[in-house]
Amino acid sequence: MKDLFKGCWTVPNLLSVIRIVLIPFFAYYFLKGDALAAILILFFSGVSDFLDGKIARKFNQVSALGKVLDPVADKFTQITLAVLLFMSFNKAADQTLKAFSWVFLVFIVKEAIMVLFGGFMILLGLRPSAAEIFGKVSTFAFYAIMLFIVAFGPEVGLLKNVFQIPATVMIVLVVISAILTLLAFVSYFPDTFRKFKERSENKKQK
Repeated sequence: MKDLFKGCWTVPNLLSVIRIVLIPFFAYYFLKGDALAAILILFFSGVSDFLDGKIARKFNQVSALGKVLDPVADKFTQITLAVLLFMSFNKAADQTLKAFSWVFLVFIVKEAIMVLFGGFMILLGLRPSAAEIFGKVSTFAFYAIMLFIVAFGPEVGLLKNVFQIPATVMIVLVVISAILTLLAFVSYFPDTFRKFKERSENKKQK
């Protein structure tokens, strides 16, 4: 734990903390139907997620805490978004959209498993695996697609009176995001298994 907070006062870590703090505000404004506030918060979350890693590497501000905070901010944001959209589509008048709402459980279950398993690894003294290329691509796709749906999705979009995505297009986009999410989930397995194997071998040597 001592090493975890070493060199923790960095801009990327501050951005991650802000993203976590903003999650309940996003949920509040989304449920209230305040389009501008909800969309701006989600847009800030997506952009800051992209920037914090760039800043950390460019200005040598990579820290142990940042490697925990960044994925935590991602996962809680994604779980919140998926839960809100599941609830919204589950109340849709269109039966196709209502049935489609269950696709969002893919995101909820995947992120919940990763949060719980990541916490378990930290308790064992292991660092959760960092995002591979599939993880980064799926996160980018998730933010972009969900932002589009929050703004213009049929029945649930906060700006649907301005422009509305055809239901078929939205379903295809969410399914693509779900597939990328599952690929990202599978991509964490090799490094995670390697860390547990190394831990087991180190215990045997002692």
